[in-house]
Parts: sequence; C-alpha cells; structure tokens
Amino acid sequence: MRDSGMLGQLVRFGIAGGISTLIYLAVYLPLIFWVLDRVHAVYAVPPAFAVAVTAGYFLHSRWSFKDQGSRDPGPAQKVKFVAIQASGVALNALVTWVGTALLGFPGWVPVLPAVGLATIITFLLNRYLVFN
Repeated sequence: MRDSGMLGQLVRFGIAGGISTLIYLAVYLPLIFWVLDRVHAVYAVPPAFAVAVTAGYFLHSRWSFKDQGSRDPGPAQKVKFVAIQASGVALNALVTWVGTALLGFPGWVPVLPAVGLATIITFLLNRYLVFN
C-alpha cells in the first residue's frame, strides 16, 4: 500500500532534500577547494544551487509529492518551486545570522533549528503552493 499521506510525503521530502544537499555539496566543494580562493567561495553558490534545485525539482515532483495534486507542464510550477527553495535558503541564512551575529552562538549551534525550520516551511509551501 502506498502512503500518500502527509507523513509519508514529509519523509520522502526529507530524503529527497538530503539527496539534493549531497548534489549541492558535490558541486560546491570542488569549486571552493580547487577553483576559487576563500574570499570568492560565494561564487560557488549559484551553480551549486542551480544543479541541486534542478535535481530537487525532479525528486520532489516525481517522488516526494507523487500522489499530490497535478503536474503543470508549463514553467509556472518550476518557477514557484525555485522561489520556495530560494526562500528556504534565505530563511536558513537568517536563522544562522540571528544565532551567530545577534545571539553570539558558535556557527554550529543554529544549524539544526535553521535546517529544521527551513525544511518544515519549504515542505508546507511546496505541498500547498507548488504540488497542490
């Protein structure tokens, strides 16, 4: 029996997100270690994000939300997906900045709340706005 409920979607979303993160790192890390110097490491973010979000779209549309709503063959669904993923990155950065710059925590402290919050919010936005 296939689980098309929200819990099943959330589990698949988490696994697909983990795969997307590994894809991101597979692009980002070689660029920062062998191509760019430390002060230009931020230039590795756009190509890594582009590759990861492309893979993420296919993973989420065909697996995470496979039984959810309809598939729009046009660009609108893809644009919404990219915008939501970008908002997740921005939220992650905001939580990290608040935790480190404002509250003075070490850099590793805000990782769990940042990733957790971004995952829950992007899941809900994807479920109700992209794959509805």
